[in-house]
Amino acid sequence: MKIMKTIQKVPGGMMVIPLLLAALINTFAPNALKIGSFTTAVFSNTAAATVVGLQLFFIGTGLRIKEAPEAIKRGSVLLISKYIAGAVLGIVIAKLFGTAGILGVSVLAIISSVTGANGSLYLALMGEYGDSKDLAAQSIMNIHDGPFLALLTFGVSGLANIPLMALFAAIVPLIIGCILGNLDVDFRKFFSQGVSITIPFIGFALGAGINFFSIVRAGFSGVILAAMVFIIGGGCAILGDKFINRRPGYAGAAIASAAGNTIATPAAIALVDKTYAPFVASATAQIAAAVVITAIIVPPFVDRMAKKYGSPKLQNSKAEGNVSSSVDSNIETIP
Repeated sequence: MKIMKTIQKVPGGMMVIPLLLAALINTFAPNALKIGSFTTAVFSNTAAATVVGLQLFFIGTGLRIKEAPEAIKRGSVLLISKYIAGAVLGIVIAKLFGTAGILGVSVLAIISSVTGANGSLYLALMGEYGDSKDLAAQSIMNIHDGPFLALLTFGVSGLANIPLMALFAAIVPLIIGCILGNLDVDFRKFFSQGVSITIPFIGFALGAGINFFSIVRAGFSGVILAAMVFIIGGGCAILGDKFINRRPGYAGAAIASAAGNTIATPAAIALVDKTYAPFVASATAQIAAAVVITAIIVPPFVDRMAKKYGSPKLQNSKAEGNVSSSVDSNIETIP
């Protein structure tokens, strides 16, 4: 049976499918995951904090401090552009409408999702349209993954009561991983699969805290959140890519997505500030919907951007085609 390959065909499937399965169990048999011992420790929503902490450590081991200046510049501009878009949008909505947000989308969901991007999708698209520097830029944008930027936004803006020590404690696994990964490349290689391994466990743990009836009540809010991620977050990333990086914009378009890893962010923030706990279930479901929607619409959008404004891979293909045509023409003229 090709169960895993089937799951992988679903956008964000390795997180979304376990999440939906756990939510199904929690909706109709909520006590099944609360029988105690290792079952509850691994498969209930109480496992979220531990697994997210592990994922942060694994992400840290993949962060490379020494990267080529151009790759750092490209990645930093994309990272900051999308982060600012999500942070400003969330803060403005919080000030105008409160933490409950607008149109059923909470500030927790907005800041958690719009500030991030699907790194796996970006790498896949850059492999098709970009160059080596675009690929290397992902090492900088790995900071998008996990709850760090969202926690920082909530803490600095005063939207959440996040003590400095709690913020520091949230990033200690990331820092330790980063130190180890840069001190010894063998650590980076050893833990390189850690992020992907934790994804289904995070998805299941988060799903164990979701009730489908609350998702139904959320209604069209997942589509609205996806639009915010794609239009506002992606739009700012494209502007940064075009006007600061002086690039065609295809790389900015490639991060106009919601990251599967940010599905865990609402729960992580609620662990630090309990006042956001009531929004976790709806925000998690909305982000999961945004992940799927943006994963579907971003690839054709990047293709259109690349064809309209250019990209290294397409330009190389055209050049190779022109050379081939020239050679064929010369062969035809030989008497």
